[in-house]
Amino acid sequence: MIRRLIVNNVLHRPIRTIVSIVAVGVEVALVILIVGLTSGLLQETAKRIEGIGADIMLQPPSASVFLAFSGAPMPIKIADKLRELRYVQAVAPALLQFSSSGGVDIVYGIDPKSFRDVSGGFVFLEGHDMQGPDDILLDDWAAKAKGAKVDGTFRLLDHDFHVAGIVEHGKGARLFVPLSTLQDLSGSRDKASIFFIKCTRSDHTQAVMDEMHPVFPGYEIRPLKDFLSLMSSSNLPGLDAFIESMIALAVSIGFLVILLSMYTTVIERTRDIGVLKSMGASKSYIIRALLGESALICVVGIGVGVATSYVARSAFLSSFPTLSILITPDWIIRSAFIALAGGLLGASYPAWLASRKDAIEALSYD
Repeated sequence: MIRRLIVNNVLHRPIRTIVSIVAVGVEVALVILIVGLTSGLLQETAKRIEGIGADIMLQPPSASVFLAFSGAPMPIKIADKLRELRYVQAVAPALLQFSSSGGVDIVYGIDPKSFRDVSGGFVFLEGHDMQGPDDILLDDWAAKAKGAKVDGTFRLLDHDFHVAGIVEHGKGARLFVPLSTLQDLSGSRDKASIFFIKCTRSDHTQAVMDEMHPVFPGYEIRPLKDFLSLMSSSNLPGLDAFIESMIALAVSIGFLVILLSMYTTVIERTRDIGVLKSMGASKSYIIRALLGESALICVVGIGVGVATSYVARSAFLSSFPTLSILITPDWIIRSAFIALAGGLLGASYPAWLASRKDAIEALSYD
């Protein structure tokens, strides 16, 4: 009986029901996409850093684990000191530069030989390695996103580069230029942002780190095998707060729409509530009916939101191939719970208000 009542009530005002479902769907999609975008970018960046093949990275004191925020560059001569350490096989300095022209990119200034010694070299899909000061390498994702072709011209940092080659993605950055060229363009002559270190054997990593600490006191010395676990929103100040704020905004949308919808429903169905009460319906029955109606709307809205998330992700990735949006079952369940809890909370006051109505006054309501 109550199930039929709930379904009929939901279908009685189709426009209002659709608006409520869309609001819940937007709430769920926002939560999934915001978390998916941040976690996807962090994990994809971490995998590219690990893909370099180094065992250790050295950064300036107090540098962030997010390499785009690494802080002041270090003297390039540090590389010579690192090469003198026991069990160090190769050292590759890199200068990192943030670029917002034509998108958001982190450019690596590298010395091709030392970077090859540490990483094992690039996998070239087209073209060849950098040979001149104005050469640039792009990974396949960046080349597709920016429409770059081998032997073409690529504008970066107000400088025209020659596209020497397109490489397979997964070696740190998506854009690589000669170290000396980037030093000149950024005013960081003889400087590096980070040093990648390759040990003679991977099990020598801890021994090398122990030897580095007294030589470079205060510097950030991190093993790359643990880099993926370090790349989380909690390690970047403000990112957690941003995610929580966006989730709170999404929940507020669903809560307010359900509250308004159910409150209006109670006002419009005052006489119906009076009829139910005159037939012996209890307060709990009225509350269960209205909460059940809200729950049904939320369940349908959750399904719409999850489907919208996958459609939106496909649209984003087709327009921006370098993006990474990670949709996980864990956050689908969390977003569903958040939406359902918000919807039931939004319907609680209207349901309580309906249960308190006097049957005689409700029947005489015009």
